[in-house]
Amino acid sequence: MKKKITGCLVCGLLYAGSVVGAEREAAVADSQPSSEWKFSVTPYFWAAGLSGKTSQSRSPVIDFDAGFDKLFDNLDFGAMLIGDARKGRYSIFGDLIYTKIGSQGDTPHGILATSADVQTSTFAGLIGVGYSVLENSPHQLDVVAGLRVWSVDTDVTLKGAHLNGRKTSDGATWVDGLVGVRGNYVLTQKFYITGWGLIGAGGADADWDVGLGIGYNISKSVSAAVGYRALGVDYNRGGFKFDAVLQGPMAGLTIRF
Repeated sequence: MKKKITGCLVCGLLYAGSVVGAEREAAVADSQPSSEWKFSVTPYFWAAGLSGKTSQSRSPVIDFDAGFDKLFDNLDFGAMLIGDARKGRYSIFGDLIYTKIGSQGDTPHGILATSADVQTSTFAGLIGVGYSVLENSPHQLDVVAGLRVWSVDTDVTLKGAHLNGRKTSDGATWVDGLVGVRGNYVLTQKFYITGWGLIGAGGADADWDVGLGIGYNISKSVSAAVGYRALGVDYNRGGFKFDAVLQGPMAGLTIRF
């Protein structure tokens, strides 16, 4: 049976500079860091496919694997907001994500149940700080550290075999610490490359996030970017398991003030 769970986390091409990468129309001419605070907000859409395993206490493991092409068949709701503030070589950034996904999955071997309807609500909130290791450069490379709060709830209705019609609910909330880098490379006054890589653990056994994109400065206060992002988390505590990788293309618009 084809496994059909698809995830969407709606979030941003944030990490590599919703402020630092996008605002640099004059970066080549003036590479000195600003002594004033610069802010930005970024709404994003991430068409992410979801693959991995999930289970609840005393319930079979459900395998899922599907691409982002079935996104709109499964997404019930998604919302996100990215924020970034920078002063000189220091930065503060945040990423808030909420999704509610209805999907279908399969159980191994099909002994207790042959399939399942799965509804997953996911909140992921990241707050981090960074320090630029480049000085007097039009480019940007930050070392960063932060905390990500996860809250995942699943409702599973089993189908077929011995557990047909059984419905269970479970979830967990935890915090992971992350470290990594983010940066941008100015190509021209209009175009730039942006990317990031974060890795960590805490409540989860592993938590990682990587992305790469290209941006275009529409004006001094607005820019657009497209790219690709992959995010993975492996949580397994108290009988609740959420071991998943989300990946897919994304696009966003940054507004600076």
